[in-house]
Amino acid sequence: MKRLLPFLLLLLTTAFTTQAQTATTLSGTVRDQSGQPLPGANVFLKTTFDGASTDSLGRFRFSTRSTGTLPLVTTLLGYQAQEQPVTLSGTAQRFSITLKAVRNQLGDVVITSGTFEADDSKRNTTFSARDVVTTAGASADVAGALNTMPGTTRNGEEGKLFVRGGGAGETRQYLDGVPLQSPYNAAVSGMPARGRFSPMLFKGMAFSTGGYSAEYGQALSAVVALTSEDLAPETQTGISLLSIGSLSLSHQHRFERASVAVTADYMNMKPYFGLVPQRMLSAYASTGGSVALRQKTGEMGMLKVYGAYTRQRIGARQPSAEWEGGQPVHLNSDNSYLNTTFRSPLVRGWSVQTGVAATRDYQASSITVRTDNVGTTQEQGLRELEQSLVGRLMLTNDSASAYWNLKLGLEGLVQRNEQRLVAEPYSRRFAVDEQRLAGFAESDIAFSNKLVGRVGGRGEYSAVLGRWNAAPRLALAYQVNEKTQLSGAWGYFFQNPGTDLLLRAADPATLRFERAQHLQATFLRSHDNRTLRVEAYAKTYAHLVRYDLQGVYNPQQATFADPASYRSTGTGYARGLDVLWRDKKTVKNADYWVSYGLIDTRRQQRFDPVLAVPTFAARHNLAVVSKYWVAKMHTQFGATYTYNSPRAYYNPNRTDGYNQDRLPSFQDFSLNASYLTKLWNNFTIVHVSCTNVLGRQNVYGYRYSSTKDASGQYASTAVLPSAPRMVFVALLISINKKNPADTNVAPE
Repeated sequence: MKRLLPFLLLLLTTAFTTQAQTATTLSGTVRDQSGQPLPGANVFLKTTFDGASTDSLGRFRFSTRSTGTLPLVTTLLGYQAQEQPVTLSGTAQRFSITLKAVRNQLGDVVITSGTFEADDSKRNTTFSARDVVTTAGASADVAGALNTMPGTTRNGEEGKLFVRGGGAGETRQYLDGVPLQSPYNAAVSGMPARGRFSPMLFKGMAFSTGGYSAEYGQALSAVVALTSEDLAPETQTGISLLSIGSLSLSHQHRFERASVAVTADYMNMKPYFGLVPQRMLSAYASTGGSVALRQKTGEMGMLKVYGAYTRQRIGARQPSAEWEGGQPVHLNSDNSYLNTTFRSPLVRGWSVQTGVAATRDYQASSITVRTDNVGTTQEQGLRELEQSLVGRLMLTNDSASAYWNLKLGLEGLVQRNEQRLVAEPYSRRFAVDEQRLAGFAESDIAFSNKLVGRVGGRGEYSAVLGRWNAAPRLALAYQVNEKTQLSGAWGYFFQNPGTDLLLRAADPATLRFERAQHLQATFLRSHDNRTLRVEAYAKTYAHLVRYDLQGVYNPQQATFADPASYRSTGTGYARGLDVLWRDKKTVKNADYWVSYGLIDTRRQQRFDPVLAVPTFAARHNLAVVSKYWVAKMHTQFGATYTYNSPRAYYNPNRTDGYNQDRLPSFQDFSLNASYLTKLWNNFTIVHVSCTNVLGRQNVYGYRYSSTKDASGQYASTAVLPSAPRMVFVALLISINKKNPADTNVAPE
């Protein structure tokens, strides 16, 4: 017996040690009082690092090697934290947890000031890929579709976003939280540029026209936040044929926890130009491709890698009063882009979202100029290269408290821009390097069941300017009832002067950040698929860059500015009213929205001699967009009418003021139709589109000669669209779909 006692003690010790090391698995669901699952809830053992976040179905699962009895804590923003004791003995345990809402859930009252919606969601997702491709007149371009929102003025000669009296450079675009340095394809002057990315890449597009979050910077007027798709829904191959000379092939492959998508694109519009003569364009061709990799990590994490390459070749004749038929210009461009992002839950309610993006954009243009009065010509060239690397890290805690959350972030940029002018025998090179660092912090706070606030701030340092800025931002939202909400926002927004200004300034360090102050109030009523949104705003500008032109003052012919004259003394303002009405209820199978913007704006920047209405802003802006699904015909019809009141422009023949002349109003009526069918048993969409159906002669501006004629006047020529209207037919075929699409349902 004495010999057995030590052996028995050893067995007992081993048993206890083994039991202590055995993991206990805890799993279950978290729901609200109505039984709905609660994703993103944080479930953990108090005093340990063991825990998990619930998935989209409210489920959680984790293991722990702790022993004894510990509190199991469940937290979620807007709900009362819950604790319950758990005995950890190595036996798997399952829980059904119900959380009780406290005060206001920071999702019922949403701060929507500045964000105009094109769907019936109260969240920031304002446009889907379907909204973009089915909006008549948008030509499946993100900026084209967003130009139907209030606050925008459509500038047909550029095709970009001009928001609330701000230039195109004042709108910043983000892809999966990372700033886009080159969001548009290359274009020659007087021709509209298209967005660089297909709308089918995105699952949501948030368009904020002011008062936006502190996580966004370097944008004086507006932000477009693009969110790409996660895992591809299924394996399939796609073929797209467009009558304008475009062919696109794509294939996406879905694995259990990953997907890969590859596309290749080719366009040559020469055959189309043969059928539809163009005023300006003489040649357009492009090739490109992209690869998108998606990998799910853990229960809720996601790693995304996206790379794209585009090459363009453009030939055109720019409007010129001194060249019959236009001045010849050619542009070649190559753009490479790589974006890698990662998001994942961490511990204690924290989650991380980080990303890095690299851009290389090269453009080589040449223009033919006359060097004397007998017709001798010379080709002048401009070479531009932009290379940038931008990174972002953001930490979010939605379970910091039942009444508030916390968002912290850092953003860094390294960028080099080069420009080389060649006009034999003259040649000159410009270059500027920028390193920029930004940090931000923000919190949403629930003061009561109906009142929510947002407090945040952003700080930036620019090496090229040698300056810091600090941008406080505030927002408030009050829920009047379940249908109606009032909100407001205030803040400061900073942006570096344009790269073209930094390249030419004698000393960029003498310049300052350009600044805008936003103040706005919003009324939102949304119920039963009808939404009314009214927003009043006031925006003031300071420290805009100004400079003096060399030689005779004629802005229409300005090429060079005095490098020593650059100074940050420009000012301006914009104030107005934006209205959006959307109705998906009144007419069965119909969806329409009406947007209107009224703006009063003046500014003095660049070579403006006085405070004046900018040439890109129209006082009245109206868009009516409608879509109607005819099930019996398997067809969705769309129509868009756009109106902009006359824009200002400078006429050097007038001596009674600056920017006193007005263009004709801009009007465009566009139609499209999408027919759903099957071709060789493959789901197929036949899409027909026509812009400016009525063929209205829209004028985008006038260009004047550099010298006066015999009558003492500067001769002029109008800047017009390259063709009165654009008509194209697209054939979209989806091959190998496991889940055949329903041709009786409107296209998604």
